[in-house]
Amino acid sequence: MLVASAQAFIEELLKKADVTIGGSRPWDITVHNERLFNRVIRNGSLGLGEAYMDGWWDVPELDQFFFRILLADLGKEFRFNWSTISHYLHATFSNLQSGSRAFVVGEAHYDLGNDLYEAMLDRRMVYTCGYWENVTTLDEAQEAKLDLVCRKIGLHKVGQPVRILDTGCGWGSFAKYAAEKYGASVVGVTVSKEQAALGQERCKGLPVEIRLQDYRDVSETFDHIVSLGMFEHVGVKNYRVYFEVVNHCLKNDGLFLLHTIGGNRSVYTAEPWITKYIFPGGMMPSIAQIGRATEGLFVVEDVHNFGAYYDPTLIAWFKNFDAAWPSLHAKYGDRFYRMWKYYLLACAGAFRARDLQLWQIVLSKNGVPGGYTGVR
Repeated sequence: MLVASAQAFIEELLKKADVTIGGSRPWDITVHNERLFNRVIRNGSLGLGEAYMDGWWDVPELDQFFFRILLADLGKEFRFNWSTISHYLHATFSNLQSGSRAFVVGEAHYDLGNDLYEAMLDRRMVYTCGYWENVTTLDEAQEAKLDLVCRKIGLHKVGQPVRILDTGCGWGSFAKYAAEKYGASVVGVTVSKEQAALGQERCKGLPVEIRLQDYRDVSETFDHIVSLGMFEHVGVKNYRVYFEVVNHCLKNDGLFLLHTIGGNRSVYTAEPWITKYIFPGGMMPSIAQIGRATEGLFVVEDVHNFGAYYDPTLIAWFKNFDAAWPSLHAKYGDRFYRMWKYYLLACAGAFRARDLQLWQIVLSKNGVPGGYTGVR
């Protein structure tokens, strides 16, 4: 497509989202390279993200830009370009989250460097959505979320220590909190060697075991199981297997709390730019997909959506990252800064537009006698 006609097409499209090229508002974009228009038409969201990393365009506030783009559902105009078709075919004919590929996301994302995550996250190093009910800081929001999880599985009610499995334990934030406040014994598994090493160090002296292990290799029995921000790496081809493992490892009277980002539509591939640069093999489940995968294995006791809280969480992460950048720059470089900024603020805009959700789902194997009386 000629540059002039490509630009005219993109300009008309952006008008639907109230975004202007060369405008003065925080969500209006500035184009530095006119090849941007053909690149976006040819490669959709992948082309848009790569062009931003290459410095072809800028916008004062990426989160506001993406909030408007996603609210207007402009992505539907690019669902059938070549990059999305290629991505779909690759995901269809491959199991991108198979056992042999389980550690890929750990190496590509979570092993980037503990210095990056220590600078970006709260003091407990929680890399999932905070719970901002009646709190004002990231530290408070993450501690409130950890306590919410503990109370939803009933740790505030038990008089004796329980044994908990945390699939995708990160740097041990939940394990450390549950052990310190409620005396729980926790086994955490992660596919990141950097997370495992630092998690073991942070949980020293507590009844916590952090393992470098794929969830498919766990076979012990636990009183309760939690999964906080790990299910997004399981993949639709493995959802049933994942829930079968959890069912096998959970005691008959135990509870399983699934904390996961989710989408409004059932999909079988992830967003191409996020997959290529941030989370290889990542995939957002839908409620329908979770329902099909748990059928016959679990009773759904409670579903709690607080996806709107991911917006302030991501904004807080970006502010921390941005403030720490002078100390990180030499190691990671300018292109990484633009990539990471794009990731955090584009996701903030997606949650603000309610294009993405965050669910906490409590499940039991046989139904809680008398009904589940969890907390919010």
